[in-house]
Amino acid sequence: MLRGIKIWTPKAFTLEPYITSLNLVCNYTSAKSATNSQQLPRLPVPKLDDTLRKFLKSVQPFLNDEESVKTSGLIKQFNSNMGVGPKLQELLVQHATKHQNWLEEWWINTAYLEYRDPVVVFSSPGLVYPIQKFRNESDQLEYAAKTLLAALEYKSMIDKDEIPVEMMGKNPLDMCQYKKIFGTCRIPHEKRDKLSYNDSKYVTVIHNNHLFHLDLWGSDGKKLSQQQIIEALKTIKKLSCNPNNEGVGILSSENRDTWAKAYELLSKEAVNRESLLDIERSLAVLCLDRAVGVHDARSDWQRRTLAAAQTIHGGGAASNGANRWFDKTIQFIVGEDGVTGLTYEHSPAEGQPIAVMTDFIINSINKGSSKAESSASPKNPIKLKFKISDEVSQMIEAAKTNLDKLVDDLELNCFKYDKYGKNFIKSHKFSPDSYLQMAMQYAFYRLHQTPGAHYESAATRMFAGGRTETIRSCSPESIEFAKAMLDTKADPKLKMQTMSKAISAHKDYTVQALQGLGVDRHLLGLKLIAKENGIEVPELYSDAGYVRSAHMRISTSQVACKSDGFMCYAPLVADGYATCYNPRDLDINFATAAFRRHPDTGCEPYRRALEQSLQDMHDLLLLNTKSKL
Repeated sequence: MLRGIKIWTPKAFTLEPYITSLNLVCNYTSAKSATNSQQLPRLPVPKLDDTLRKFLKSVQPFLNDEESVKTSGLIKQFNSNMGVGPKLQELLVQHATKHQNWLEEWWINTAYLEYRDPVVVFSSPGLVYPIQKFRNESDQLEYAAKTLLAALEYKSMIDKDEIPVEMMGKNPLDMCQYKKIFGTCRIPHEKRDKLSYNDSKYVTVIHNNHLFHLDLWGSDGKKLSQQQIIEALKTIKKLSCNPNNEGVGILSSENRDTWAKAYELLSKEAVNRESLLDIERSLAVLCLDRAVGVHDARSDWQRRTLAAAQTIHGGGAASNGANRWFDKTIQFIVGEDGVTGLTYEHSPAEGQPIAVMTDFIINSINKGSSKAESSASPKNPIKLKFKISDEVSQMIEAAKTNLDKLVDDLELNCFKYDKYGKNFIKSHKFSPDSYLQMAMQYAFYRLHQTPGAHYESAATRMFAGGRTETIRSCSPESIEFAKAMLDTKADPKLKMQTMSKAISAHKDYTVQALQGLGVDRHLLGLKLIAKENGIEVPELYSDAGYVRSAHMRISTSQVACKSDGFMCYAPLVADGYATCYNPRDLDINFATAAFRRHPDTGCEPYRRALEQSLQDMHDLLLLNTKSKL
C-alpha cells in the first residue's frame, strides 16, 4: 500500500498512503530506544516567519474583523525583536541539536503518556476486520489460531527486517514503529505512564474476563501448529466457562491515575505482580469474545457499527468490555458470532503500520493453513491468578460503571459509501484525500453554518523518529467552497473554481506537513521550550485565533487497508465528529462518531450531510465535464 509511489514532487506526489491515523493523546521510558539505523534526516525546525504566516491564514475562518486585527498584532509582537518568539525559536533550535528528533520525546509524553483520560474512547482506535459467520466454536477457534499464526509470521518478518522499507517517492520512511507493535505494553503510573518493550514467545488470552498465558512454542522449541493452538484455546474455554465478575482487565479502561492506584494496590500481592508482569511481557492479547448478535442486525451499516463498538470499547461491562487489557498495543478480537478485528493502544505507533499488518493477516487467513511446524511437546495454557482485595473489588465495580457511561455516550455510524470511490476522483485529476477532506468541510458547514476546525494527521516518517503533523483542513478556501456550494444562485463554474482551489490548498498544506513544516508541532515545541526554561507562555496561545483553531471539531484520518476493513475512533472534542475513512477503488468505508451528550452533534445528520456533499461534488464534476464537451 505504500509501494510504487511516483517520484516525490508537488505535481506528481501521491498523498493518500501517508495521511496516517489520527490521534489523540501520551511518557516515554523506552527500553528499546530508537536508533537511526536507516540514516534518515532529522525533523526540521521550521522557520518562525513561515509558521506564523501559515498560522495567521489558518485562523482567519474563525475570527471576525476585530479579532483578526488583534491576532495579527499579537503575532507581530510575538515575532518582533522585542517579542519572545525569536528567543524561543533560538532555544528550540538549540534543543534540536541535542536530539535525534526534537519532538519525539515531547510528543509521546504530552500527547499520550501524560494524558489522564481513559485510553478507551479517548485514545485507542479500533480496527474492524471483515465480519465472519462462524457456524460453531470450531470456526471461531480456527480463525483465532490462524490470526495468531499470521501475526507470528509477520513478527518474524519484522524481526528479520524483511518488511520492505516504505518509500515516499525517493525518500525512505522510518520503519521503527513496526518494531513496537508486538510485545509492547503501557504501564499505568501517576501523572505519566511508561512503555514496556518485550520479546517473548507467548500471548495473553482472555475469555469470559479470565486471563491465560498461552505459549506458542513447545518445550522442544518448535512452534505450535494450527490444530495445537485450537486445542489449547478449547482448553482455555473449558477452564473459563463461567464469567469472571471480578476480571481485573476492566481496570485498564479507567482514568489513568485511577488505574495507576489500582495497579499499585494489586502489586502489593506477589501473585498479582507475577500475573501483571506476565500480561505486560506477552506478544499480544487475544480476546475470545462472547456473541453480540452481529448477524441479527438488519443492515450492513448496523453490523459494521456494532463491530466497531466492540473494537473500541467492547460494548460495556455486560458485553465484552471487561474481556480486554487495554494497555497492550495489540488486542486481537475474535467473537463467537463473527466480530473480528483489533484494538490498539496508540502511543507506540500510528495507524498505518497497524493497517499494513492487518492486510497481511487477513490475506494469510484467506489463503488458508500452510505447512507449519508442529511441536512434539506443547505446553498447557496457564490461568493467571489474582488476589482481589475489598478495595480493588470496589474499584472494579466503579470501573464497570464508568466504562458503561463511556459506551452510552459514544455514538457510531459506520458505513460503506458505494456510489463511487477513488478511481472516479482520480479520473478528474484530484487527490482523493484532499477531495474527501473538502467533502467533510462542506458537510460540516452544511450542518452548522460555521467553519469547523479540522484535524487530519500526516505522517512525518521520512524523518528519524517521525510521527505526525497536523493538516489544518479548514481554510479560507474550504469555507469559500462550502458557501458557494450552498448558494443555489451560484454559477456552476464558480462552484467548480472554488472546489478546485480548496482541494489545491489542502494538498499544498499536506505536502508541507509531510515535510515537517506544518503549524501545530512547531507551535507546540515553542510552548514546551518556554515551559522548560521558566518563560511565561506567550499570550498568543490564549488568543481566540489559537484557541478556536485548535478546538478540532472534525477529527479525521485516512487509514488505507486493501481489505474491506476500517479503523474507528471517537471525536477529539465534546461538540465534534470523528471520521476515519478507507478509500478504495470503487467505494469508501467511513467510520463516523459523535458524543451523545452534546446536543449540537449527531452521527445520523452528519452521515446524511456527508453523503449529500459527496453526491453534490460528483454531480458538479460531471456537469463540468459535460460543459467542456
